[in-house]
This record gives sequence, structure tokens and C-alpha cells, in this order.
Amino acid sequence: MNDLPERSRLVQQHLIDAGVTAEIRVLPDSARTAREAAAAIGCDVSAIANSLVFVADETPVLVMTSGGHRVDLEVLARSIGATTIAMAPASVVRDATGQAIGGVAPVGHPTRLRTYIDEDLREHRELWAAAGHPHTVMPLTFDSLRHLTDGDVIAVG
Repeated sequence: MNDLPERSRLVQQHLIDAGVTAEIRVLPDSARTAREAAAAIGCDVSAIANSLVFVADETPVLVMTSGGHRVDLEVLARSIGATTIAMAPASVVRDATGQAIGGVAPVGHPTRLRTYIDEDLREHRELWAAAGHPHTVMPLTFDSLRHLTDGDVIAVG
């Protein structure tokens, strides 16, 4: 755990505290995009659980989406009951999560974010999510992702 970047160590501690067994992997190259992560891991891009921060009715929310498709903002707004929704700027992502875009983990944030999970992620036995840094990833199951985030399962696309 000591070889991990600081933000990834926070994520690892959150996993331990939640009773979730998942070994964080440090990748030699960046995994800022779902395609980069899938190529580095050797999995299908749809098994990448993207952590995207949106501003919904002026409040940051975390949306865990399948790397296999793009989020439809109208569908997302309807699914979470938001009047307005937009991608969060980098400064909001950093403030809300303590992590940089491309490395945002589903956990390890300064305060808990309301989290929504793409129903399409259910299709995979193993998911891969960022682990707090653009070079770190971790394997999760759909159930462990729900347990960690207490997220609501929704349609996003």
C-alpha cells in the first residue's frame, strides 16, 4: 500500500474500512480514458466504470458509467430528478473528490457524494474503476460498487 500515490492510499483505506477486498493496481501509463484503461488492463471498454462528476441543480454528484457508452444528459437528468445538469469543471471535480479528472475513484472523497450507478455495469462479472490517480485502477464487482457508494442504479444513456 505504501507504493501507491497518496490519493490511492486514501481509496485503499476506504476499501479496507468498508470490508471490500480489491487490490489497487498501478499502471505504467495513464488510464485517463476508458479506452486507455481497458487497453492497459486487457478488458472490454464496457467493463470500465467511469467516475464522472456532474453538477445537478447546483450540487456535484458522482455518476459511475460504463465506458462503453456516453451519458445522455437528458436521460440522466430525468433518471435522477434534476432540473439542470452539466459536466462539472475540473475545479469542481477536484474540490468535490480531492482527485483529478481521469483518476476519480468511486470513494475516498473529502465528503460523500450522492452517487448514481449505470445499470449497464450489471452486465460484467468484474468492473474496473479508477483508484484516486490517473495511473491506478481497481477491480470491483457491481455489488461491491453499490456497497461502497450506496449508489442508486439508474439509466444514463
